[in-house]
Amino acid sequence: MNITWIKKQLFVFLRGAAIGSANVIPGVSGGTIALITGVFERLINALKSFDLSSIKMLLKGDFRGFSRHVDLIFLVSLFCGIGVAIISFARILDFMFRDYPVYCWAFFLGLVFASIFFVGKTIERWHPGSILLFIAGTVVAVYVSVAAPGTENDSFWYLMLCGVVAICCMLLPGLSGSFVLILMGNYHLVMVDAVNNLRFDVLIPIAVGVVAGLIAFSHVLSWLLKRFHDSTIATLTGFILGSIGILWPWKTSVIEIFGEKEKVIGYAWHLPQMNAEFVVALICCVSGILIIYATEILAKKRS
Repeated sequence: MNITWIKKQLFVFLRGAAIGSANVIPGVSGGTIALITGVFERLINALKSFDLSSIKMLLKGDFRGFSRHVDLIFLVSLFCGIGVAIISFARILDFMFRDYPVYCWAFFLGLVFASIFFVGKTIERWHPGSILLFIAGTVVAVYVSVAAPGTENDSFWYLMLCGVVAICCMLLPGLSGSFVLILMGNYHLVMVDAVNNLRFDVLIPIAVGVVAGLIAFSHVLSWLLKRFHDSTIATLTGFILGSIGILWPWKTSVIEIFGEKEKVIGYAWHLPQMNAEFVVALICCVSGILIIYATEILAKKRS
């Protein structure tokens, strides 16, 4: 172990911190930040290395060979950075959501609104199949938003599913794992409440889903994007478009009591008043759009 090696791992840690910070914010893609910082391809290759060969190395006790095969030091440094950033940002978001909810949602609205455009741009050719899937994704998301927007669910299997879906979206440039958690109703529970209060009843199933998604579903996503790239992205774009109403800043939570717990089961939307709060919220929204624009430009230059 020398100074050069330590510096390399520190740079990987800092890149992980940038990715983790992005993953906390709905609309900002951790995959895009990974692309900008130059670790995206190495990350995907490392995750794909968890195969039969790596399992055989572990069973034989060849830990050094296993470490080299899966690029373990890189993954540990990267995910340590991601973890530290998520914990730090969760505390900031807890304060912001408690005291300035309208500004938070307005900022997120700008982030996701801009993401729709840039994700849609990655579709190389619009054909009848991709158009139908885009429409289907939009319709399904609108229905989900209206029927049960933001419904929180803390069951083990649902939390594990949240972990799988969120981590798979994190791997894709342009898609936000945190936004998917909003769609699934568990953003505040997972990214704010569970992280800040170390709720292991929530974090453990999420972690199980994250590991399962990283090792297994990343291969499925890779296959889908290679074989059906335009159709897959069109469906995801439609889903994001149809769900954008969830981020509307001016809404009141609809709460029901389940036993001793209060849960948000939906929202009652309303129009804003033309006052100082509206002006600040509009600035936050525009700021979100500009951040996505800047990250996409940087990602394009990097690629």
